[in-house]
Amino acid sequence: MDRLVKADVKEVNMVFSKNQKCCTTFKLTNLMHTMAVAVSFNTTNPSLFSFTHPFSIIPPLGTASFTLLLSKPSDQPPLSTPPENVLVRSSMLPTGKANQEDLRRLFSKPGPHIFKDVTIPIAFVGPRVIEFLLSSSNTLEIAFVLSKAISWCDESQLGSLLRSAVMSGNCYVASVLVDAGADVNRREADGESVMALAVKSGNIEMVRFLIESSCVIDHLKDRFLHAAGSANRVDIMEVLCMGYLDIDVNSVDSEGRTPLHIGASYGYIEVLEFLITLGSDPDRGDFKGWTPLHCASNEGHVAAVEFLLNSCNYVKYAVTKEGKTAFDLAVENGRTDLYDMLHLGDVLHRSARKGDVDEMRKCLAEGAKVNGRDQNGWTPLHKSSFKGWIDGVKVLLNHGARVDLVDGTGFTPLHRAVEAGHAQVAMLLIAHGAKASMKSLAVPLDLLCHKIERA
Repeated sequence: MDRLVKADVKEVNMVFSKNQKCCTTFKLTNLMHTMAVAVSFNTTNPSLFSFTHPFSIIPPLGTASFTLLLSKPSDQPPLSTPPENVLVRSSMLPTGKANQEDLRRLFSKPGPHIFKDVTIPIAFVGPRVIEFLLSSSNTLEIAFVLSKAISWCDESQLGSLLRSAVMSGNCYVASVLVDAGADVNRREADGESVMALAVKSGNIEMVRFLIESSCVIDHLKDRFLHAAGSANRVDIMEVLCMGYLDIDVNSVDSEGRTPLHIGASYGYIEVLEFLITLGSDPDRGDFKGWTPLHCASNEGHVAAVEFLLNSCNYVKYAVTKEGKTAFDLAVENGRTDLYDMLHLGDVLHRSARKGDVDEMRKCLAEGAKVNGRDQNGWTPLHKSSFKGWIDGVKVLLNHGARVDLVDGTGFTPLHRAVEAGHAQVAMLLIAHGAKASMKSLAVPLDLLCHKIERA
Protein backbone atom coordinates (compact mmCIF):
# COMPACT_ATOMS: atom_id res chain seq x y z
CA MET A 1 0.00 0.00 0.00
CA ASP A 2 1.41 3.43 -1.03
CA ARG A 3 -0.91 5.58 1.06
CA LEU A 4 -3.18 5.34 4.07
CA VAL A 5 -5.49 8.36 3.62
CA LYS A 6 -7.22 10.24 0.81
CA ALA A 7 -8.15 13.95 0.66
CA ASP A 8 -11.58 15.08 -0.56
CA VAL A 9 -10.06 18.00 -2.54
CA LYS A 10 -7.25 18.48 -4.99
CA GLU A 11 -6.73 22.01 -3.79
CA VAL A 12 -7.41 23.81 -0.52
CA ASN A 13 -9.24 27.10 -1.23
CA MET A 14 -9.03 29.82 1.39
CA VAL A 15 -11.36 32.82 1.01
CA PHE A 16 -9.18 35.79 1.86
CA SER A 17 -10.48 38.68 3.98
CA LYS A 18 -8.42 41.78 4.45
CA ASN A 19 -6.84 42.06 7.93
CA GLN A 20 -9.01 39.25 9.25
CA LYS A 21 -8.39 35.70 10.37
CA CYS A 22 -8.87 33.33 7.46
CA CYS A 23 -9.39 29.60 7.58
CA THR A 24 -10.63 26.72 5.49
CA THR A 25 -11.45 23.08 6.05
CA PHE A 26 -10.87 19.89 4.12
CA LYS A 27 -11.51 16.22 4.79
CA LEU A 28 -9.36 13.11 4.94
CA THR A 29 -10.63 9.55 4.69
CA ASN A 30 -8.87 6.54 6.23
CA LEU A 31 -8.43 3.91 3.50
CA MET A 32 -7.70 1.13 6.02
CA HIS A 33 -10.60 -1.23 6.67
CA THR A 34 -9.55 -2.52 10.06
CA MET A 35 -6.93 -0.19 11.46
CA ALA A 36 -6.91 3.39 12.70
CA VAL A 37 -4.49 5.83 11.07
CA ALA A 38 -2.55 8.67 12.71
CA VAL A 39 -2.04 11.80 10.62
CA SER A 40 0.33 14.75 10.90
CA PHE A 41 -0.14 18.14 9.21
CA ASN A 42 2.38 20.70 8.09
CA THR A 43 2.81 23.25 5.28
CA THR A 44 5.64 24.42 3.08
CA ASN A 45 5.50 27.71 4.99
CA PRO A 46 4.90 26.97 8.70
CA SER A 47 5.35 30.64 9.63
CA LEU A 48 2.32 31.53 7.52
CA PHE A 49 -0.06 28.63 8.12
CA SER A 50 -1.07 26.50 11.08
CA PHE A 51 -3.59 23.78 12.01
CA THR A 52 -5.97 23.71 14.94
CA HIS A 53 -4.87 20.10 15.53
CA PRO A 54 -1.50 19.29 13.95
CA PHE A 55 -1.96 15.59 14.88
CA SER A 56 -5.08 13.48 14.72
CA ILE A 57 -6.42 9.92 14.56
CA ILE A 58 -8.90 8.67 11.95
CA PRO A 59 -10.77 5.43 12.68
CA PRO A 60 -10.94 2.62 10.05
CA LEU A 61 -12.67 3.85 6.88
CA GLY A 62 -13.58 6.98 8.81
CA THR A 63 -13.57 10.59 7.57
CA ALA A 64 -12.52 13.65 9.56
CA SER A 65 -12.45 17.39 8.90
CA PHE A 66 -9.38 19.54 9.49
CA THR A 67 -8.96 23.33 9.64
CA LEU A 68 -6.10 25.24 8.06
CA LEU A 69 -5.48 28.74 9.48
CA LEU A 70 -3.73 31.80 8.08
CA SER A 71 -1.59 32.55 11.13
CA LYS A 72 -1.16 36.30 10.61
CA PRO A 73 -3.96 38.55 9.31
CA SER A 74 -2.74 40.65 6.38
CA ASP A 75 -3.94 43.53 4.19
CA GLN A 76 -3.10 41.54 1.06
CA PRO A 77 -3.24 37.84 0.18
CA PRO A 78 0.15 36.11 0.54
CA LEU A 79 0.17 34.76 -2.99
CA SER A 80 3.10 32.73 -4.23
CA THR A 81 4.03 31.04 -7.49
CA PRO A 82 4.08 28.07 -7.26
CA PRO A 83 1.56 28.00 -4.40
CA GLU A 84 2.27 26.86 -0.87
CA ASN A 85 1.16 23.29 -0.02
CA VAL A 86 -0.40 21.32 2.80
CA LEU A 87 1.75 18.30 3.61
CA VAL A 88 0.00 15.28 5.11
CA ARG A 89 1.91 12.34 6.62
CA SER A 90 0.30 9.24 8.04
CA SER A 91 1.13 6.11 9.99
CA MET A 92 -0.82 3.00 10.97
CA LEU A 93 -1.95 2.98 14.61
CA PRO A 94 -2.76 -0.61 15.65
CA THR A 95 -3.90 0.40 19.12
CA GLY A 96 -6.20 3.09 17.75
CA LYS A 97 -5.33 5.28 20.74
CA ALA A 98 -2.61 7.89 21.45
CA ASN A 99 -2.33 11.34 22.97
CA GLN A 100 -0.81 14.38 21.26
CA GLU A 101 2.61 13.79 22.77
CA ASP A 102 2.61 10.18 21.60
CA LEU A 103 1.72 11.27 18.08
CA ARG A 104 4.42 13.94 18.11
CA ARG A 105 7.02 11.34 19.01
CA LEU A 106 5.65 8.95 16.38
CA PHE A 107 6.11 11.43 13.54
CA SER A 108 9.42 12.80 14.82
CA LYS A 109 11.18 9.55 13.94
CA PRO A 110 11.61 8.99 10.17
CA GLY A 111 11.27 5.52 8.82
CA PRO A 112 9.19 3.21 6.63
CA HIS A 113 6.30 3.49 9.05
CA ILE A 114 5.69 7.10 7.93
CA PHE A 115 3.69 7.57 4.73
CA LYS A 116 3.83 10.84 2.83
CA ASP A 117 0.27 10.52 1.64
CA VAL A 118 -0.97 13.88 0.39
CA THR A 119 0.36 17.19 -0.94
CA ILE A 120 -2.44 19.70 -1.42
CA PRO A 121 -1.86 23.15 -3.04
CA ILE A 122 -3.23 26.15 -1.12
CA ALA A 123 -5.15 28.73 -3.17
CA PHE A 124 -6.44 32.11 -1.98
CA VAL A 125 -9.80 32.94 -3.56
CA GLY A 126 -12.67 35.44 -3.38
CA PRO A 127 -13.24 39.10 -4.28
CA ARG A 128 -10.51 40.52 -2.05
CA VAL A 129 -7.95 38.51 -3.99
CA ILE A 130 -9.17 39.97 -7.28
CA GLU A 131 -9.03 43.48 -5.84
CA PHE A 132 -5.41 42.84 -4.98
CA LEU A 133 -4.69 41.49 -8.46
CA LEU A 134 -6.03 44.70 -9.98
CA SER A 135 -3.11 46.55 -8.43
CA SER A 136 -0.56 43.96 -9.53
CA SER A 137 1.64 44.33 -12.60
CA ASN A 138 2.61 40.66 -12.64
CA THR A 139 0.63 39.25 -15.56
CA LEU A 140 1.67 35.66 -14.88
CA GLU A 141 0.52 35.94 -11.29
CA ILE A 142 -2.83 37.40 -12.37
CA ALA A 143 -3.47 34.70 -14.95
CA PHE A 144 -2.53 31.92 -12.52
CA VAL A 145 -4.74 33.07 -9.65
CA LEU A 146 -7.60 34.97 -11.29
CA SER A 147 -9.77 32.16 -12.65
CA LYS A 148 -9.73 30.34 -9.31
CA ALA A 149 -10.49 33.48 -7.31
CA ILE A 150 -13.41 34.45 -9.58
CA SER A 151 -15.12 31.07 -9.19
CA TRP A 152 -15.79 31.96 -5.55
CA CYS A 153 -17.58 35.25 -6.36
CA ASP A 154 -21.33 35.70 -6.65
CA GLU A 155 -23.10 37.87 -9.23
CA SER A 156 -23.13 40.99 -7.07
CA GLN A 157 -19.43 40.65 -6.29
CA LEU A 158 -18.62 40.18 -9.96
CA GLY A 159 -20.43 43.43 -10.77
CA SER A 160 -18.56 45.37 -8.10
CA LEU A 161 -15.26 43.89 -9.22
CA LEU A 162 -15.95 44.85 -12.82
CA ARG A 163 -16.35 48.48 -11.73
CA SER A 164 -13.02 48.25 -9.91
CA ALA A 165 -11.36 46.74 -12.98
CA VAL A 166 -12.78 49.49 -15.18
CA MET A 167 -11.63 52.26 -12.85
CA SER A 168 -8.13 50.74 -12.66
CA GLY A 169 -8.04 50.36 -16.44
CA ASN A 170 -7.27 46.63 -16.32
CA CYS A 171 -8.84 45.31 -19.52
CA TYR A 172 -7.58 41.77 -18.96
CA VAL A 173 -9.26 41.37 -15.59
CA ALA A 174 -12.37 43.10 -16.91
CA SER A 175 -12.61 40.64 -19.81
CA VAL A 176 -12.22 37.63 -17.50
CA LEU A 177 -14.92 39.02 -15.21
CA VAL A 178 -17.30 39.56 -18.13
CA ASP A 179 -16.64 36.02 -19.35
CA ALA A 180 -17.44 34.80 -15.84
CA GLY A 181 -20.82 36.54 -15.90
CA ALA A 182 -20.25 40.15 -14.78
CA ASP A 183 -22.96 42.35 -16.30
CA VAL A 184 -21.55 45.32 -18.26
CA ASN A 185 -24.95 47.03 -18.08
CA ARG A 186 -25.38 46.79 -14.31
CA ARG A 187 -25.72 50.21 -12.71
CA GLU A 188 -25.21 51.44 -9.18
CA ALA A 189 -28.01 53.02 -7.17
CA ASP A 190 -27.03 56.45 -8.53
CA GLY A 191 -27.48 55.17 -12.09
CA GLU A 192 -23.80 55.43 -13.03
CA SER A 193 -22.68 52.89 -15.61
CA VAL A 194 -19.30 51.19 -16.03
CA MET A 195 -18.90 53.06 -19.32
CA ALA A 196 -19.14 56.34 -17.43
CA LEU A 197 -16.32 55.12 -15.18
CA ALA A 198 -14.22 54.13 -18.18
CA VAL A 199 -14.66 57.52 -19.82
CA LYS A 200 -13.82 59.37 -16.59
CA SER A 201 -10.70 57.24 -16.10
CA GLY A 202 -9.58 58.18 -19.60
CA ASN A 203 -8.82 54.61 -20.70
CA ILE A 204 -9.70 54.43 -24.39
CA GLU A 205 -8.99 50.70 -24.61
CA MET A 206 -11.48 50.07 -21.82
CA VAL A 207 -14.06 52.20 -23.64
CA ARG A 208 -13.53 50.09 -26.77
CA PHE A 209 -13.77 46.86 -24.76
CA LEU A 210 -17.07 47.85 -23.16
CA ILE A 211 -18.56 48.85 -26.49
CA GLU A 212 -17.50 45.50 -27.94
CA SER A 213 -19.02 43.80 -24.89
CA SER A 214 -22.43 45.30 -25.75
CA CYS A 215 -22.47 47.99 -23.09
CA VAL A 216 -25.53 50.09 -23.95
CA ILE A 217 -26.12 53.84 -23.64
CA ASP A 218 -29.08 55.30 -21.79
CA HIS A 219 -29.79 58.60 -23.53
CA LEU A 220 -31.75 59.88 -20.53
CA LYS A 221 -28.94 59.29 -18.04
CA ASP A 222 -25.56 58.92 -19.69
CA ARG A 223 -23.46 61.96 -20.52
CA PHE A 224 -20.37 60.30 -21.92
CA LEU A 225 -19.48 63.16 -24.29
CA HIS A 226 -19.66 65.65 -21.42
CA ALA A 227 -17.18 63.57 -19.39
CA ALA A 228 -14.80 63.05 -22.32
CA GLY A 229 -15.04 66.72 -23.27
CA SER A 230 -14.18 67.87 -19.75
CA ALA A 231 -10.97 65.82 -19.99
CA ASN A 232 -10.10 67.11 -23.49
CA ARG A 233 -10.26 63.54 -24.83
CA VAL A 234 -11.35 63.95 -28.43
CA ASP A 235 -10.02 60.45 -29.16
CA ILE A 236 -12.50 58.96 -26.69
CA MET A 237 -15.28 61.16 -28.09
CA GLU A 238 -14.54 59.75 -31.55
CA VAL A 239 -14.70 56.16 -30.27
CA LEU A 240 -18.01 56.89 -28.52
CA CYS A 241 -19.53 58.43 -31.63
CA MET A 242 -18.40 55.46 -33.72
CA GLY A 243 -19.67 52.95 -31.15
CA TYR A 244 -22.98 54.70 -30.49
CA LEU A 245 -24.15 56.08 -33.83
CA ASP A 246 -27.26 57.56 -32.20
CA ILE A 247 -25.39 59.47 -29.50
CA ASP A 248 -26.71 63.03 -29.16
CA VAL A 249 -24.03 65.74 -29.41
CA ASN A 250 -26.61 68.25 -28.13
CA SER A 251 -27.66 66.25 -25.06
CA VAL A 252 -27.84 68.32 -21.88
CA ASP A 253 -26.77 67.67 -18.32
CA SER A 254 -28.60 68.64 -15.12
CA GLU A 255 -27.78 72.31 -15.76
CA GLY A 256 -28.86 72.29 -19.39
CA ARG A 257 -25.30 72.33 -20.69
CA THR A 258 -24.33 70.52 -23.88
CA PRO A 259 -20.87 68.96 -24.38
CA LEU A 260 -20.03 72.15 -26.29
CA HIS A 261 -20.68 74.21 -23.15
CA ILE A 262 -18.26 71.95 -21.27
CA GLY A 263 -15.54 72.22 -23.89
CA ALA A 264 -15.96 76.00 -24.00
CA SER A 265 -15.72 76.29 -20.21
CA TYR A 266 -12.31 74.61 -20.35
CA GLY A 267 -11.21 76.32 -23.57
CA TYR A 268 -10.53 73.05 -25.38
CA ILE A 269 -10.35 74.04 -29.06
CA GLU A 270 -10.12 70.48 -30.43
CA VAL A 271 -13.25 69.51 -28.49
CA LEU A 272 -15.10 72.53 -29.89
CA GLU A 273 -13.97 71.77 -33.45
CA PHE A 274 -15.01 68.12 -33.16
CA LEU A 275 -18.45 68.89 -31.76
CA ILE A 276 -19.20 71.71 -34.19
CA THR A 277 -18.23 69.41 -37.06
CA LEU A 278 -20.76 66.85 -35.79
CA GLY A 279 -23.53 69.43 -35.62
CA SER A 280 -23.40 70.73 -32.05
CA ASP A 281 -25.36 73.99 -31.75
CA PRO A 282 -23.14 76.95 -30.69
CA ASP A 283 -26.18 79.21 -30.20
CA ARG A 284 -27.88 76.97 -27.64
CA GLY A 285 -28.26 78.31 -24.12
CA ASP A 286 -28.30 76.33 -20.89
CA PHE A 287 -30.98 76.68 -18.22
CA LYS A 288 -29.52 80.08 -17.25
CA GLY A 289 -29.36 81.26 -20.84
CA TRP A 290 -25.58 80.86 -21.07
CA THR A 291 -24.29 79.93 -24.53
CA PRO A 292 -20.90 78.22 -25.01
CA LEU A 293 -19.54 81.70 -25.82
CA HIS A 294 -20.68 82.95 -22.41
CA CYS A 295 -18.84 80.03 -20.80
CA ALA A 296 -15.60 80.65 -22.72
CA SER A 297 -15.76 84.41 -22.09
CA ASN A 298 -16.40 83.97 -18.39
CA GLU A 299 -13.21 81.89 -18.09
CA GLY A 300 -11.14 84.12 -20.38
CA HIS A 301 -10.35 81.52 -23.08
CA VAL A 302 -9.30 83.77 -25.96
CA ALA A 303 -8.82 81.07 -28.61
CA ALA A 304 -12.14 79.42 -27.72
CA VAL A 305 -13.97 82.75 -27.92
CA GLU A 306 -12.45 83.48 -31.32
CA PHE A 307 -13.38 80.02 -32.60
CA LEU A 308 -16.97 80.31 -31.40
CA LEU A 309 -17.36 83.79 -32.89
CA ASN A 310 -16.26 82.37 -36.23
CA SER A 311 -18.73 79.47 -35.91
CA CYS A 312 -21.93 81.50 -35.61
CA ASN A 313 -23.34 84.88 -36.52
CA TYR A 314 -25.46 86.12 -33.65
CA VAL A 315 -24.22 84.46 -30.48
CA LYS A 316 -22.06 87.48 -29.64
CA TYR A 317 -25.22 89.40 -28.88
CA ALA A 318 -27.06 86.66 -26.98
CA VAL A 319 -27.97 87.52 -23.38
CA THR A 320 -28.35 85.32 -20.33
CA LYS A 321 -31.52 85.28 -18.25
CA GLU A 322 -29.87 88.06 -16.25
CA GLY A 323 -29.49 90.09 -19.43
CA LYS A 324 -25.73 89.73 -19.77
CA THR A 325 -23.77 89.35 -23.00
CA ALA A 326 -20.48 87.49 -23.28
CA PHE A 327 -18.79 90.91 -23.23
CA ASP A 328 -20.48 91.76 -19.93
CA LEU A 329 -19.08 88.59 -18.37
CA ALA A 330 -15.62 89.36 -19.72
CA VAL A 331 -15.76 92.83 -18.14
CA GLU A 332 -16.99 91.44 -14.80
CA ASN A 333 -14.00 89.08 -14.68
CA GLY A 334 -11.43 91.48 -16.05
CA ARG A 335 -10.83 89.46 -19.23
CA THR A 336 -9.32 92.43 -21.10
CA ASP A 337 -7.99 90.25 -23.94
CA LEU A 338 -11.58 89.61 -24.98
CA TYR A 339 -12.87 93.17 -25.06
CA ASP A 340 -11.98 93.81 -28.69
CA MET A 341 -13.44 90.55 -30.04
CA LEU A 342 -16.65 90.74 -28.08
CA HIS A 343 -17.54 94.44 -28.32
CA LEU A 344 -14.92 97.16 -28.84
CA GLY A 345 -13.93 95.93 -32.28
CA ASP A 346 -17.50 96.27 -33.51
CA VAL A 347 -17.81 99.75 -32.02
CA LEU A 348 -14.50 100.86 -33.55
CA HIS A 349 -15.52 99.61 -37.00
CA ARG A 350 -18.88 101.32 -36.69
CA SER A 351 -17.37 104.63 -35.58
CA ALA A 352 -14.71 104.40 -38.33
CA ARG A 353 -17.46 103.97 -40.89
CA LYS A 354 -19.38 106.97 -39.48
CA GLY A 355 -16.31 109.15 -38.95
CA ASP A 356 -17.00 109.51 -35.21
CA VAL A 357 -13.49 110.51 -34.11
CA ASP A 358 -14.32 110.82 -30.40
CA GLU A 359 -15.83 107.33 -30.30
CA MET A 360 -12.82 105.96 -32.17
CA ARG A 361 -10.40 107.45 -29.65
CA LYS A 362 -12.48 106.09 -26.78
CA CYS A 363 -12.54 102.56 -28.22
CA LEU A 364 -8.81 102.59 -28.88
CA ALA A 365 -8.13 103.82 -25.35
CA GLU A 366 -10.24 100.96 -23.92
CA GLY A 367 -8.31 98.32 -25.83
CA ALA A 368 -9.85 97.95 -29.27
CA LYS A 369 -7.41 96.57 -31.84
CA VAL A 370 -6.67 99.20 -34.45
CA ASN A 371 -5.98 96.55 -37.10
CA GLY A 372 -8.87 94.25 -36.25
CA ARG A 373 -10.83 92.87 -39.21
CA ASP A 374 -14.51 92.41 -39.88
CA GLN A 375 -16.10 89.45 -41.68
CA ASN A 376 -14.95 90.85 -45.04
CA GLY A 377 -11.38 91.42 -43.92
CA TRP A 378 -11.77 95.20 -43.71
CA THR A 379 -9.86 97.04 -40.99
CA PRO A 380 -11.15 100.32 -39.53
CA LEU A 381 -8.68 102.09 -41.83
CA HIS A 382 -10.33 100.50 -44.86
CA LYS A 383 -13.68 101.89 -43.74
CA SER A 384 -12.54 105.42 -42.90
CA SER A 385 -10.55 105.55 -46.14
CA PHE A 386 -13.49 104.37 -48.23
CA LYS A 387 -15.78 106.93 -46.58
CA GLY A 388 -13.21 109.69 -46.94
CA TRP A 389 -13.07 110.58 -43.24
CA ILE A 390 -9.60 112.13 -43.23
CA ASP A 391 -9.69 113.00 -39.50
CA GLY A 392 -10.62 109.40 -38.73
CA VAL A 393 -7.80 108.15 -40.95
CA LYS A 394 -5.37 110.38 -39.03
CA VAL A 395 -6.54 109.00 -35.68
CA LEU A 396 -6.11 105.44 -36.87
CA LEU A 397 -2.68 106.09 -38.37
CA ASN A 398 -1.56 107.79 -35.17
CA HIS A 399 -2.60 104.66 -33.24
CA GLY A 400 -0.59 102.32 -35.43
CA ALA A 401 -3.00 101.38 -38.23
CA ARG A 402 -1.18 99.50 -40.98
CA VAL A 403 -1.54 100.88 -44.49
CA ASP A 404 -0.46 97.65 -46.22
CA LEU A 405 -3.14 95.24 -44.97
CA VAL A 406 -5.43 93.80 -47.64
CA ASP A 407 -9.09 92.92 -47.25
CA GLY A 408 -10.88 89.78 -48.40
CA THR A 409 -10.62 90.80 -52.05
CA GLY A 410 -6.96 91.87 -51.86
CA PHE A 411 -7.55 95.63 -51.60
CA THR A 412 -5.59 97.95 -49.28
CA PRO A 413 -7.05 101.09 -47.65
CA LEU A 414 -5.42 103.07 -50.48
CA HIS A 415 -7.36 101.02 -53.04
CA ARG A 416 -10.58 101.83 -51.19
CA ALA A 417 -9.81 105.55 -50.97
CA VAL A 418 -8.98 105.77 -54.68
CA GLU A 419 -12.00 103.64 -55.58
CA ALA A 420 -14.28 106.10 -53.75
CA GLY A 421 -12.50 109.16 -55.17
CA HIS A 422 -11.01 110.50 -51.93
CA ALA A 423 -7.78 112.07 -53.17
CA GLN A 424 -6.71 113.74 -49.92
CA VAL A 425 -7.11 110.48 -47.99
CA ALA A 426 -5.14 108.67 -50.70
CA MET A 427 -2.27 111.17 -50.51
CA LEU A 428 -2.24 110.93 -46.72
CA LEU A 429 -1.99 107.15 -46.91
CA ILE A 430 0.86 107.40 -49.44
CA ALA A 431 2.63 109.83 -47.12
CA HIS A 432 2.45 107.12 -44.44
CA GLY A 433 3.99 104.47 -46.69
CA ALA A 434 1.10 103.13 -48.77
CA LYS A 435 2.33 101.82 -52.14
CA ALA A 436 0.88 103.52 -55.23
CA SER A 437 2.89 101.68 -57.88
CA MET A 438 0.28 99.05 -58.82
CA LYS A 439 -1.22 99.40 -62.30
CA SER A 440 -4.75 99.24 -60.92
CA LEU A 441 -4.05 102.40 -58.95
CA ALA A 442 -1.94 104.34 -61.42
CA VAL A 443 -4.61 105.97 -63.64
CA PRO A 444 -7.25 106.65 -60.93
CA LEU A 445 -4.60 108.09 -58.66
CA ASP A 446 -3.24 110.38 -61.38
CA LEU A 447 -6.75 111.69 -62.03
CA LEU A 448 -7.27 112.35 -58.31
CA CYS A 449 -3.98 114.19 -58.02
CA HIS A 450 -4.84 116.28 -61.03
CA LYS A 451 -8.15 117.27 -59.47
CA ILE A 452 -6.37 118.35 -56.29
CA GLU A 453 -3.92 120.51 -58.29
CA ARG A 454 -6.77 122.21 -60.19
CA ALA A 455 -8.64 122.88 -57.02
